[in-house]
Amino acid sequence: MPAPIRLRELIRTIRTARTQAEEREMIQKECAAIRSSFREEDNTYRCRNVAKLLYMHMLGYPAHFGQLECLKLIASQKFTDKRIGYLGAMLLLDERQDVHLLMTNCIKNDLNHSTQYVQGLALCTLGCMGSSEMCRDLAGEVEKLLKTSNSYLRKKAALCAVHVIRKVPELMEMFLPATKNLLNEKNHGVLHTSVVLLTEMCERSPDMLAHFRKVSLVPQLVRILKNLIMSGYSPEHDVSGISDPFLQVRILRLLRILGRNDDDSSEAMNDILAQVATNTETSKNVGNAILYETVLTIMDIKSESGLRVLAINILGRFLLNNDKNIRYVALTSLLKTVQTDHNAVQRHRSTIVDCLKDLDVSIKRRAMELSFALVNGNNVRGMMKELLYFLDSCEPEFKADCASGIFLAAEKYAPSKRWHIDTIMRVLTTAGSYVRDDAVPNLIQLITNSVEMHAYTVQRLYKAILGDYSQQPLVQVASWCIGEYGDLLVSGQCEEEEPIQVTEDEVLDILESVLISNMSASVTRGYALTAIMKLSTRFTCTVNRIKKVVSIYGSSIDVELQQRAVEYNALFKKYDHMRPALLERMPVMEKVTTNGPTEIVQTNGETEPAVLETKPPPSGLQPANQANDLLDLLGGTDITPVIPTAPASKPASAGGELLDLLGDLNLTGSPVPAPAPQIAQPPFLLDGLASQPLFNDIAAGIPSITAYNKNGLKIDFTFERSNTNPSVTVITIQASNSTELDMTDFVFQAAVPKTFQLQLLSPSSSVIPAFNSGTITQVIKVLNPQKQQLRMRIKLTYNHKGSAMQDLAEVNNFPPQSWQ
Repeated sequence: MPAPIRLRELIRTIRTARTQAEEREMIQKECAAIRSSFREEDNTYRCRNVAKLLYMHMLGYPAHFGQLECLKLIASQKFTDKRIGYLGAMLLLDERQDVHLLMTNCIKNDLNHSTQYVQGLALCTLGCMGSSEMCRDLAGEVEKLLKTSNSYLRKKAALCAVHVIRKVPELMEMFLPATKNLLNEKNHGVLHTSVVLLTEMCERSPDMLAHFRKVSLVPQLVRILKNLIMSGYSPEHDVSGISDPFLQVRILRLLRILGRNDDDSSEAMNDILAQVATNTETSKNVGNAILYETVLTIMDIKSESGLRVLAINILGRFLLNNDKNIRYVALTSLLKTVQTDHNAVQRHRSTIVDCLKDLDVSIKRRAMELSFALVNGNNVRGMMKELLYFLDSCEPEFKADCASGIFLAAEKYAPSKRWHIDTIMRVLTTAGSYVRDDAVPNLIQLITNSVEMHAYTVQRLYKAILGDYSQQPLVQVASWCIGEYGDLLVSGQCEEEEPIQVTEDEVLDILESVLISNMSASVTRGYALTAIMKLSTRFTCTVNRIKKVVSIYGSSIDVELQQRAVEYNALFKKYDHMRPALLERMPVMEKVTTNGPTEIVQTNGETEPAVLETKPPPSGLQPANQANDLLDLLGGTDITPVIPTAPASKPASAGGELLDLLGDLNLTGSPVPAPAPQIAQPPFLLDGLASQPLFNDIAAGIPSITAYNKNGLKIDFTFERSNTNPSVTVITIQASNSTELDMTDFVFQAAVPKTFQLQLLSPSSSVIPAFNSGTITQVIKVLNPQKQQLRMRIKLTYNHKGSAMQDLAEVNNFPPQSWQ
């Protein structure tokens, strides 16, 4: 059989291929020849064939059929064969293949070989692809080589020990004695690998970290680092005028681990860190790498305040560097430290803001995030001006995050309400299509609560949307404000700036234009139609025009608009006397709204009732005859579910007439579940009696009870007593579910004897989460004027595991403190 071609000739031949197919044909032909040679057990050219196979593997072609040939080369006595065999093993084998276990004995023999280069090959292979089984078997040999005086073997043994520790962490203590003298070596290769080994041990074991702190490892590292800084020119280790920067970086990382959360170690390295920070040359990338590691170490240990300022100043200089990578690294590092060293970072604010104009999008994003972190009450006007300019000119992918950041910063640091409103409006005008969904209700709430700014705001918004409906959130807010405060716009009462003269017809023209604009979304049209309807009570001369507009949309193809228009038409025709009360101006909005006098506050997985102040409803909506709203239960022991009952005669006020909107629904014919949707919630039993807080804190003397516990459903009662009327008991129920599936459509109904009066408020939800991961809360108010013992019958209805469940129970174990 002729001698196979050499590797150099194969490379030259493959490079002459003009197409992928031609190259593939050459590779397949050569692979066939190599397979034939392997089958014939050709020992002469095995090394050459495996070398060619490795080259094909590097090109991406399959070469797994050469794995066993690599093992044969490793077993050879020739160094050239071993070298190619070990290289092939590292490339073609890994611990997922059982073939590699056959190498264990060969590696063990080579670790004890008389030639250091053969030992080095074995150490490299074990450190590259040794499995946990191989590491356990060969760790003893590695530990012996780690103690040898040969620096060539010690550096390779240290790296191999790192791999052994990663695979079998429990063998870490075996290498501990060998680490004592590693840092006394003068060879930089051994020092470098020793620091890597010590770093691995400290990161993986807190016990090792504590040990190295006790044995004064920090002074040794400080000494080595000082020698590197102070040493003269050494051509063997010099990189751009700096002595062995790779070793310096490794030592700084190890110092960072040792000094973290340790006062003594941090104190011992403060001086050397200051020396490195001041003496390292910054004109080349090598020096910048060392300075960056120094900064990270200073920020991570318990360093002195002056040293931290020095580190932040280094990052500030990085921001002026022409290299984009260095600027990005500086911004990222400043972002991490801004919370702990806010004032020091503030000194570089102008440089950070300049980075917003950078062409690189990654630097822009980091600069934007850092700019928001630097905003405070002192610089909010200047920073917002820069960020609004950035919002106006930045790419679309930045606008959503930038707008959200401006909203949050303005809410937290706004110097005045007018500035706050102007800033939000500027954002909506600039990037309205990119803001989050909650921006519109948040701005509406801000405007509503700023009573003195209503005329100014509605005038600004009216000007903002003249002829431009492209920013939908802005149009929605403007429509809402014009509907609420249109009378202020027409009257020209603005004191903040020069008022404009607007007629009622001009206002309606704008809102009608919003309705017919192709750019208006369905939600925006809903805002505009509702605004037009509200203006029917604010304007006096255009009511007939408003009626026509509303009637037109009663046949709209948009179901939402059609429903609104039909309901508004009904108000004009059948309930015109109620229209002023229903469309009156919105009250001041509160951020926290609850369903009753108590709110369940989550604290570390536990629920605590937080007592809130209950305010009576506006007097214009309060029924004249509150007795009609008390729920009367007939019969002494004939207990029936509690339902809201319609009054026998129509009350005088508009609030009572809201029930008429239900039309022909029979409210008295059948029981109505407590959480069913209602147009008007029955007022509290104590509404209108007093304006002070109505309920005491939960008294420690009134114990809670478990009213029901069956089939995984548990219902607990907690109690409160009224300040103003001792005859009223407020019971808060908490329903929990210990099963593995949610309980849905949960309805709780209750009834009491005729001598009591009872009112159920709406529940917090209709779904009880599984595994006790949440609760439903509902408030019951019981009026007990005769101070009789409290008894209650409850009815529970819910769906669970696809089945409708229903159960009745009686509760007779109320504590005496709840009714006496």
